[in-house]
Amino acid sequence: QVQLVESGGGLVQAGGSLTLSCAASVNILSIDNMYWYRQAPGKSRNLVAGITMSGNTNYADSVKGRFTISRDNAKNTVYLQMNSLKADDTAVYYCHALRRWARYWGQGTQVTVSS
Repeated sequence: QVQLVESGGGLVQAGGSLTLSCAASVNILSIDNMYWYRQAPGKSRNLVAGITMSGNTNYADSVKGRFTISRDNAKNTVYLQMNSLKADDTAVYYCHALRRWARYWGQGTQVTVSS
């Protein structure tokens, strides 16, 4: 069983920055991959960024150059640093983990970008 808890969401003006955190209940080295997804009202849930145990990362085209995913193994935590935020980034952001073919989701944290 893996429990994921997101934090760091809030309201920010366009052009600002925000950092999200995802704390896992297990050693994240035991997790194959970790991801950030987001879902805006009336929209589907889409992949934002991912990171593997080896440290390889990938990003959606819409956030490349603006968002950075990273991890702190000692804290069992994954981060999403978001810069140059715009209104289209407004969504509920979810932490997601893939471990031994099982998938786990956090409860989500709201990010609202005002224009």
